[in-house]
Amino acid sequence: MKVALITGITGQDGSYLAELLLEKGYMVHGIKRRSSLFNTDRIDHLYQDPHDPNQRLKLHYGDLTDSMNLTRIIQETQPDEIYNLGAMSHVKVSFDSPEYVGNVDGLGTLRILEAVRLLGLEKKTRIYQASTSELYGGLPENKNERGFYDETCPFYPRSPYGVAKIYGFWITKNYREAYDMYACNGILFNHESPRRGETFVTRKITRAVAKIALGLQDKIYLGNLEAQRDWGHAKDYVRMMWMILQAEKAQDWVIATGVTTTVRDFVRMAFLEVGIELEFKGEGVDEKAYVTACNNKDYQVEIGKEVLSVDPSYFRPTEVDLLLGDPTKAKEQLGWVPEYDLKGLVKDMMEGDIKLMKRDVDLLKAGHEILKQVE
Repeated sequence: MKVALITGITGQDGSYLAELLLEKGYMVHGIKRRSSLFNTDRIDHLYQDPHDPNQRLKLHYGDLTDSMNLTRIIQETQPDEIYNLGAMSHVKVSFDSPEYVGNVDGLGTLRILEAVRLLGLEKKTRIYQASTSELYGGLPENKNERGFYDETCPFYPRSPYGVAKIYGFWITKNYREAYDMYACNGILFNHESPRRGETFVTRKITRAVAKIALGLQDKIYLGNLEAQRDWGHAKDYVRMMWMILQAEKAQDWVIATGVTTTVRDFVRMAFLEVGIELEFKGEGVDEKAYVTACNNKDYQVEIGKEVLSVDPSYFRPTEVDLLLGDPTKAKEQLGWVPEYDLKGLVKDMMEGDIKLMKRDVDLLKAGHEILKQVE
């Protein structure tokens, strides 16, 4: 039985990857940070009974800032594969906590690589490092001749998050070359799902649209509507992570869809999933969106209602306007083909958040009924 160790297992990618590896028969170990609150919602359906001898998922308390802890866990688990998905991955927040981001996202990668080397596991353990499209910084002059970013394009990170991740990228590459380790970078472009964190723009959008459609919220505030991203589904991307570590040779890979969409169009697509059509008026910080039609009897919003405004506080100090990845290498050499397009992704996210918000409505109604009975 193969053994995998996942940092960031409680996150979006970690939970989908754990599902995939368990389906493939792996023993899966996950590292989670200690918290006074339960933070395992995304993997609770996988983690049933820690006392069951047949349980193939085991969690360990740990942190990417603690090298001794990481070394102990790697020594105890003796993993065949390590997937380093743990990170402080919110670009905007990284400007507020740059030192922390550097410690976790940059040096955390080094701590894992060095632990594997010191334990003498460099011939046994294959390492996947979660890299990011933020390495490129969106500079148009750094694209390839087809107008995309691929594995050969130069980097120019424009956030503390991107800078920290560029250290992680190069130290992974350095250890691969210096110690002949099987260590790979997956340069992931934006990937979303119903499990995406609520503060990331796509999930912020789908949650707000679901609430607006159900009458629980009036409007949504966003930042740069012109920003364009290459959005894929996290399920497709974690499958590629696994494929990367099964390849004969350790390499670095771009994981992307090759299609770019503006934040504005993502908003429009999300509202269309509940039958609501929008019209955008104004420019820049004065741009707003208004309801022009409601084509689903279950989700009726007043025609002409303003449902979106721009809030300049959500702008980044250095903005990346366009990210578009070239997955040609992954498709040609590993045969990776995404199962979701952007429409399928938005549909999946909207269905998840409509279900979630309806549950909240039902709980609210139940609470009102209990209060009436008490009175």
